[in-house]
Amino acid sequence: MIKKITARVTAALSLLTLELVIVGSVFLGAAVLFFYLTRVVFVANSVRFDNWAFGQLDAVRTAWPGLTPVVRSLTFFASLPWLVAAGLGIPLLLGWWKHRHEAWEVFWAVAGSSLLNQLLKTYFHRLRPQSALFQQAGLSFPSGHAMIGLALYGCLAWIVWRHRHHPAWAIALLLFAFLIGLTRVYLHVHYATDVLAGFAGALLWLILLRVMFRLSVRGDGVRR
Repeated sequence: MIKKITARVTAALSLLTLELVIVGSVFLGAAVLFFYLTRVVFVANSVRFDNWAFGQLDAVRTAWPGLTPVVRSLTFFASLPWLVAAGLGIPLLLGWWKHRHEAWEVFWAVAGSSLLNQLLKTYFHRLRPQSALFQQAGLSFPSGHAMIGLALYGCLAWIVWRHRHHPAWAIALLLFAFLIGLTRVYLHVHYATDVLAGFAGALLWLILLRVMFRLSVRGDGVRR
């Protein structure tokens, strides 16, 4: 009996340690990436990567001109109207299904990343590309579509994987978020460095949010 308990505790600790290593590595990598991008954009004033990314997607648009309406449709799923609807509607739906903890996770994933994104945009104050295919208000760095979109879909991916164990759906949600970020460069409403910074910011926020929720749950004496 004691051996079984010891084995289970050892297994649980090994999984916890692995989770800490993975999450810590992702957090550190995202922080390093964000810092590196700020150096590239605001210190070195380099546009080499941004121009390369524009060139690659311009070639795609030239080869398949009918793709642009599809791209504009996709980018809507991280637009302000959609994020407001999803950031309120999904938590209400989860609350209706008695998943109150997950409801708050989704709400704060969207609300917190939105606030952080605006603070970062105001601080860095980078103007949008002048070559945009359509006019878009606001500042450029980091991309709100990329940051808040990944925060929303990344949070949903975690919830789906945690409760339903459907990794394919979780991966699909993450790929959808990355695809939305790509549409911003395709449409020239953001530089590629804006999008990468948005992704990095979203990862940082999601990990911090997850840690805060884990601490609050432990404080309540509830195991999740």
